[in-house]
Amino acid sequence: MRKFIAIAILSCVFGFAGALFGTVSAGETGHYVNGGEGIKAATLPPPGFYWRLYNQFYTANKLKDKNGNELDVGYDLNVYALVNRFVWISNMKILGADFGASLVVPLVYTDIEIEAAGIDDEKFDLGDIAVEPFVLAWHGPRYDAAFALALYVPTGEYDKNKAASPGKDFWTGMATVGGTYYFDVEKTWSASILSRYEIHSKKDETDVKPGDNFHFELGIGKTLAKTWDVGLTGYCQWQVTDDRGSDVTWDKSVHDRVYAVGPEVSVFIPPAKLSVSLRSQWEFCAKDGAEGNVTTLVLTRMF
Repeated sequence: MRKFIAIAILSCVFGFAGALFGTVSAGETGHYVNGGEGIKAATLPPPGFYWRLYNQFYTANKLKDKNGNELDVGYDLNVYALVNRFVWISNMKILGADFGASLVVPLVYTDIEIEAAGIDDEKFDLGDIAVEPFVLAWHGPRYDAAFALALYVPTGEYDKNKAASPGKDFWTGMATVGGTYYFDVEKTWSASILSRYEIHSKKDETDVKPGDNFHFELGIGKTLAKTWDVGLTGYCQWQVTDDRGSDVTWDKSVHDRVYAVGPEVSVFIPPAKLSVSLRSQWEFCAKDGAEGNVTTLVLTRMF
């Protein structure tokens, strides 16, 4: 019985679905979904209006405990996120940077099964919208840099008894900072790192305040024929503070983490003012959560 209870508690951790199963859980994850950015992750475009369409596919059949060991619970998670991001970069200068803003609207399909806990649920609906009202983008001869502040709004439907709920039931403030360095004057070789820090509010339906999360997205790339980029990308995520609240029944000292690495290829099509990128990243060394693969197809159109 103790073993089953432990499995049931630990099985409630999963990155993309972000819900509580009844009154037990092994922790909460943040709003930001890793893998959205890769090569030149910290490079923002010049002034203009842009539409970015992220197609993210996540699949995992491994659930790891606090020591990184796989749990035998019949775990199967599949997620597809169709994310529309509207980006505006103005000609206004602040501290020498271009000022801008963006809006992120996600539609999320989640199909999750955990045999040991009797969980089998799926859902497609609007997720939590992100408003990013303050974006700064710098461009130098051998570097690009970015800073931004965003707020995730709990617009997605949430039910603590539904594992595939698209909403998370809390607000998140997120700060972003990063840079891209070019190793040659022609800017054909680049290395980029983009960091994000999330601070969460208390959930509405339960007395739980998720711990803060820290993310890094990295990319090393080479430009070919002026329009193609190929390279290696990855990400890291750590929970850096404890979950809090009277409904926290799990070990607060256990913090989730995950790393990932994989290739990317992208191309810019000048006549169409369109860029297309495809990356696939495999997770490893996960603790207190799922470990799988995320594949992301991104279309960016300039208007």
